[in-house]
Amino acid sequence: MARAPLLQLTDISLTFGGDPVFDGLSLTVQPGDRVALVGRNGSGKSTLMKVMAGLVEVDRGEVVVSAGVSTGYMEQDPDLSGFATLGDFAASGLPESESYRVAMAAEGLKFDPARPVETASGGERRRAALARLLARAPELMLLDEPTNHLDIEAIGWLEDHLSQTRAAYVIISHDRAFLRRLTRATLWIDRGEVRRQERGFEGFEDWREAVWSAEDDARHKLDRKIKAEARWAVEGISARRKRNQGRVRALAALRAERGAQIRRQGTAAMAFDSGTQSGKKVIEAKGIAKAFGDRTILQPFDLRVNRGDRVAFVGPNGAGKTTLIKMLTGEIAPDQGTVTLGTNLELAVFDQTRSALNPDQTLWESLTGDPDMRVSGRADQVMVRGQPRHVVAYLKDFLFDDAQARAPVRSLSGGEKARLLLARLMARPSNLLVLDEPTNDLDVETLDLLQDLLGEYDGTVLLVSHDRDFIDRVADTTVAMEGDGQAIVYAGGWSDYQAQRGEDAPVTLDSAPKKPEAASEKPKATKAGLSFTERHRLDALPAVIARLEAEIAKLTEFLAQPDLFTTAPAKFRKATEALAERQQALSAAEEEWLTLEEKAAS
Repeated sequence: MARAPLLQLTDISLTFGGDPVFDGLSLTVQPGDRVALVGRNGSGKSTLMKVMAGLVEVDRGEVVVSAGVSTGYMEQDPDLSGFATLGDFAASGLPESESYRVAMAAEGLKFDPARPVETASGGERRRAALARLLARAPELMLLDEPTNHLDIEAIGWLEDHLSQTRAAYVIISHDRAFLRRLTRATLWIDRGEVRRQERGFEGFEDWREAVWSAEDDARHKLDRKIKAEARWAVEGISARRKRNQGRVRALAALRAERGAQIRRQGTAAMAFDSGTQSGKKVIEAKGIAKAFGDRTILQPFDLRVNRGDRVAFVGPNGAGKTTLIKMLTGEIAPDQGTVTLGTNLELAVFDQTRSALNPDQTLWESLTGDPDMRVSGRADQVMVRGQPRHVVAYLKDFLFDDAQARAPVRSLSGGEKARLLLARLMARPSNLLVLDEPTNDLDVETLDLLQDLLGEYDGTVLLVSHDRDFIDRVADTTVAMEGDGQAIVYAGGWSDYQAQRGEDAPVTLDSAPKKPEAASEKPKATKAGLSFTERHRLDALPAVIARLEAEIAKLTEFLAQPDLFTTAPAKFRKATEALAERQQALSAAEEEWLTLEEKAAS
C-alpha cells in the first residue's frame, strides 16, 4: 500500500505584492525523498522552503503536511534569545534522555554547547541550529545552505549523518560535492516554474542544458513563423484588397505568445582586470612560523608562489588558514622566518566576513563611497577598471535591478552580498587575488562563471575554501593545514590532495607523498640539500608536468578542427588562450623541476 506524501503543495501562488514568485505551483515530497532544491540567486529557493515549513503564507493554494508528520527547518538566522548557551538552545524541546543527540551533533559540527549565546559567532549559532534540527530527527528536514560555516571535516560528518538517516530531506546548497553524494531527485526553480527530475544533482546540469536547448529551438521556430506570417501580411496588402483576417489574428496571437515568453536570467557580466603584470616571483616564504600564546599556528614553513599560480588553503576552521595568508601578503608579521614579496603587486581581497560592506549603506553608497572607485565630481558614476560607469548600469552587470540600487546592504541575501563584494573587487585592477570563502551563498551558474574568470585571470590567486568541487576546478596547488601547526604543500586540487595523502593516512599531515623508489635503490642522498617543502615539491612536479602535457594535447586536438575558427570563433579564442597559458605553465614547471634537481645535486 502506497504511503501518503509527507508534504503536498497544490496550486500555490505567491506575489509579495509585485510580480509572482510562484503561480500555480504544485509539488509533493514523499517518504524517503532526498531532494536538491536548485535555482539562481533570487529565484525563490529560500522562499519556497519557508512555504514548505509553514513560515510564509501563500496568496492562493494549499500547503498540506500529512497527519502525524514532523518537519524541521534550519533557520538561516536563528533566534537564540532566552537561551543561556548554544547547548540550551540546541536541546530545547528534547526529552532529557535524548540530550546525548545534541552532544553527538555538536562534536560532529564542531561547536561548544557550553558557549554562551552572547559570545557566539554567527557561524556557531547556525551550527547550533543545525544540531537542534538533527537532534530532533524529524521525518522531513528542510535544510537551507547547511554547509555554510562548516569546515571540510564537519561537512564530511554531516554527509555521513544524512546518508544514513531514514528521514526525507530537501537541501539548498552551493556545494556540488555535497549535493552529488546525498540527493536522488532535483527540484529546479526557473523563472517561477518548478520542475522535478527523479535524478540527483549529478544529472542536473545536463538536464538544465537540455531544457534550455529545447526552449531555444522552440523560440527560434516561433520567431521564424512570426517572420513568415508578418511578411505574408505586408505582401497581402498589395496582392489582395481584403486580407484573411483569421491569419492576421493568428499573427497577433503569435506575437503575444512570443512576448509572454520569459527569457532566462542572464549571467552576471563579471570580469577581472589583471592590471600591470607582477614579477615572476610573487611570494617567497622561508621558515615562517607563528604562535598565539601557547598555541602554535604554524611550524616553520617554506612556500614559493609564482605569477599565475592558484594556491588553495584547506583545513579545519581555526587551523590558521587566514593567518597564514595574512603573513604571506605582509598584513601580519611571522614570529620567525622571512616573507619576500615580488614587484608590482596589486592586491585585491574578498573577505569571508564581508567586512568591506557597511550594512547601513545603500548599494549605491557602497560603490560611490569608496575613494578608489569614486569619479571626481560625479555622485552617480564609479571608476570600473579605469573607465567611468553609471552606478546603476554597473550594478545591473551583477544582476541587481534599479530598485535595489537605493536599498540598504542589510536587505540583501547572502548571495547578493557576495555579488556586491565581487562588484567592488572587480572594479579595481589587481594581479594578486585573495579569495577567503568566495563560494558561500553563490548559485551554481555564478560559481561556474567565477571559476571561468579565475581560469582566464592573468594574475595569481590565493584561495581559502571548504568547497571541494570549486578547489578541484580552480587550484593547481593545495596547502593543507589541520590544526597541529604543520602546513604541507600538495600538487593539484582537493581530489589530488586526497589521492596523494592516501585514504588510510592518519589525520595528522606528517605523511607527505613521496615518489616510490625501486627496491634495490637507496634513498637519494642528492635531496639532502632541499628543505622539506622543496623535497615534496620536487616529488610532486612530475605529476603536475604530466597533467599539463595531457591538457595541452587535448587543446591541440580541439584546435585542429578545420572549421573551428569560422563556426565558433569565441571557443577558438578561449582554447588558444588556454593553450598558451598551459604551455607557459609547463615551461615554468619544467624550469622549477630543473632548478630543484640542480639544488638537490649541489
